[in-house]
Amino acid sequence: MEILHGKIKPAQKKQILSDFQDFADKKINILVSTSVIEVGIDIPNANIIVIEGAERFGLAQLHQLRGRVGRSDAQAWCFLFTSTKPTPEQKARLKYFTEVNDGFKLAEYDLHRRGPGEVYGTKQSGIPNLKIANIFDLELVQKTKKVAIELDK
Repeated sequence: MEILHGKIKPAQKKQILSDFQDFADKKINILVSTSVIEVGIDIPNANIIVIEGAERFGLAQLHQLRGRVGRSDAQAWCFLFTSTKPTPEQKARLKYFTEVNDGFKLAEYDLHRRGPGEVYGTKQSGIPNLKIANIFDLELVQKTKKVAIELDK
């Protein structure tokens, strides 16, 4: 068994990451980790992921975590557990997650339900208090992007 989290010293983290060959060679069978494994980890024979507190993650983040398993031809499993009894909205989000495997669709679903969070600030979810624009106005966002690119030339 190996443990990986964000507070591990860089040298120890490097050692653990190099030990993933031990995982591939089946010398290590269990990896207990925080969400630091969300990207950049490729262990083809990892087939099961258990996610605790799944209701606290965005669907795109859950999708990235789910993507850590099932990288070979073997059947893979992703088990979601909630910290508390989920609200109806949390149940609906997690149910949608189990039905959709398209990361863009999952992110879009979350954007519409949880909101994008603060543009200036630290909140990572919630509907912003915009006075003029609507963050969900895709046409306005595309026009604004085009103008910004033109101004940058």
